Amino acid sequence: MLRITPYIGILVIIVSIAGLWFPLLGYFLLLVFATLLITSFFRGRWFCGNLCPRGSFNDFWVGKITRNRKIPPIFRSFWVRIPLFIMMMGFMGYRLLSTQGLINQIGMVFVIMCLVTTTIALIAGASISPRTWCTFCPMGTVQNLIGGHKYQLQVEGSKCIDCNKCEKSCPMQLDVHTNSIRPDCIKCGRCITACPTNALSFKA
Repeated sequence: MLRITPYIGILVIIVSIAGLWFPLLGYFLLLVFATLLITSFFRGRWFCGNLCPRGSFNDFWVGKITRNRKIPPIFRSFWVRIPLFIMMMGFMGYRLLSTQGLINQIGMVFVIMCLVTTTIALIAGASISPRTWCTFCPMGTVQNLIGGHKYQLQVEGSKCIDCNKCEKSCPMQLDVHTNSIRPDCIKCGRCITACPTNALSFKA
């Protein structure tokens, strides 16, 4: 991950809380959306593991209070993820149309969306695992569909000793030590750091 990754979680708190008084902070989400969409074409969900403020907040703050349980497989199902994406985008679109183009009101729509999703992520992260929200996050789903096959983690079989340290370090609880496609890998690199034999690397 990037060196700044542990520190950007504060941004989600600023937008979610301070945004209630300063709605223009909500426009920060447009920058987030644009960045994650652009990077997804080249590196899939790389944004989630390196630049996502909510992901950082959950990893480094919610991670201190989590119950650290197994993430239910149903959360990864597209039968859950696609309807959730449609519902959230539909609700946001409806709210935006109701603003009559007023700048502050548009910003407040983004602030409320950030506050609601952050609250869900906080509850899910504390009660299950820090990255639970990330398994069904609508924006993560978009990145999965656009570039989930890009920049894949590769395992050098001759070096792998099946110690499973890589999988234990994976915040998304993915199957790491096999050369399978992992569209929801967030490219945080923790598995690479945890591997004692340097058997893991990312390939474009």
